[in-house]
Amino acid sequence: MKRFILTLVASGLLFSAAQGAALDAANNETAIHIAADPQAIARIPANYAFVHPGFLTVATSATNSPPIGLWASDNKTLIGSDPDMARLLAESLGLTLKLVPASWEEWPLGISAGRYDVAMFNIAVTEERKRKFDFATYRADNHAFAVRKGSPISAITGRQDAAGRRIIVGSGTNQEKILLGWDAKNRQEGLAPVQPVYLNDDASATLALLSGRADATFGPQAVAAWKAASRGQTAVVGHGPYRAWVAVTTKKGNGLAPALQQAVNHAIASGQYQQVLTRWGEQDEAVAQSQINPPGIVYQ
Repeated sequence: MKRFILTLVASGLLFSAAQGAALDAANNETAIHIAADPQAIARIPANYAFVHPGFLTVATSATNSPPIGLWASDNKTLIGSDPDMARLLAESLGLTLKLVPASWEEWPLGISAGRYDVAMFNIAVTEERKRKFDFATYRADNHAFAVRKGSPISAITGRQDAAGRRIIVGSGTNQEKILLGWDAKNRQEGLAPVQPVYLNDDASATLALLSGRADATFGPQAVAAWKAASRGQTAVVGHGPYRAWVAVTTKKGNGLAPALQQAVNHAIASGQYQQVLTRWGEQDEAVAQSQINPPGIVYQ
């Protein structure tokens, strides 16, 4: 498997002061559009029935976690890098985008039950998920630890640093699997156990961190970096040991993945892909081309 070990420096993935304008989500509410791509349209299976004819129905996060997904200033429009990317895919396929806000726990059943054509939740490819879903990659996924500004914790760079910490992590995520794997090894060595803190939304997680009810968060790098740079209340103090592929996710065997792959590649070739990532500060997570069902992340 092509496995990535992260060796990151702060200047590489954190936002600089010169990018201050990009940190205001209100500046990114204007949609980025793209022309339809005949090659992508031609790859839509003749027998595929879209959930809503003429629309690409996309389940995406509604947990207000910039830059990946959040509500616009009108409190009814979803914006963020995933909604922006979803629009590029829909328009490349000659369709209109229909975003459906959902929770992380909902998307697997929703895809399997045919309520959505695809899901975009910063979903990383894993071997387990590949048994039920097909993937077309559109970003590389990094993980980051963040603490409140002024915290005595200056670095979390390995499993020993996590010992005894109360760490906010999403249930069922790759970050949780990494953290629990670290904890198991730490316990074997007699180190203090990690205390996972499971919260359902970003607002609760932020409040828990800032109030001292948790020591750190462990989640997507893009979210941690955006929050640290835009609010100034938190700081990124380390990164996870693995990098994975983030992908548009659809039902296994429905034949839609090649069309999604071509739609991503069309957006890359046309330049709108880079516009989306740059305005949300994710340019360091760009891919050169989309892959279908690449090797999933492996934990060792």
